[in-house]
Amino acid sequence: MWLFGKKKTPAEMLRENKRMLDKSIRELDRERAGLQSQEKKLIADIKKMAKQNQMGAVKVMAKDLVRTRHSVTKFYGLASQLQGVSLRMQTLKSTQAMADAMRGVTRAMASMNKQLNMPSLNNIMKEFERQNEKMEMTTEVMGDAIDDAMAADGEEEESEELVNQVLDELGCNMDAMFVDAPTGGVKVPKVAAPREEVVEKPQMMAEPMGADGVSSGGGGGGGGGGGGGIDDDLQARLDNLRKT
Repeated sequence: MWLFGKKKTPAEMLRENKRMLDKSIRELDRERAGLQSQEKKLIADIKKMAKQNQMGAVKVMAKDLVRTRHSVTKFYGLASQLQGVSLRMQTLKSTQAMADAMRGVTRAMASMNKQLNMPSLNNIMKEFERQNEKMEMTTEVMGDAIDDAMAADGEEEESEELVNQVLDELGCNMDAMFVDAPTGGVKVPKVAAPREEVVEKPQMMAEPMGADGVSSGGGGGGGGGGGGGIDDDLQARLDNLRKT
């Protein structure tokens, strides 16, 4: 115990010592800066005395310059050592903080483990599974009951009739499409007509050579019947050939 007040904690001691180290480092930096400015001044004085050919003063100031440079080097070394100590103290502080955190976590985990009862936890999980299965069965039964209550008599038959009616209408539409399909090919007989004309010309030219003229007319009638789908121009040409 301190004479006045309570004892300082390790964290407070580390913080205080680190503050002192930082202060010492700053003081060393100031002293080093002063020595460097003195070094520059000595160099200027040495050059000035050398121009005046005062070699004794030059030698004395040269020794002073060497001592100043050695002091600057020592200040660099001291500041580096103090900086290393400060870093070690900072590392120690971080380690202490981590240890405190781990101590708190360990206590919390120990407390939670004491509160946990494995047999009781197993019973709770089993009861949860049982209640979950019961809830699923109840939900399924309620769904089936609601479906049965909402379903009216004859709905399935009516739905089948509607489906059949729709299919029948679609079938009729397809039949109509198949019946109307050839109407788009009106120009097809016009392409095949010249072949029929070429075939019938020799026949009609050969018929007058026969003995019976009626057979010639019959043949022409057959040709006219076969060309019922030919346009008027072709029919007129066949009539002219029949007359000859």
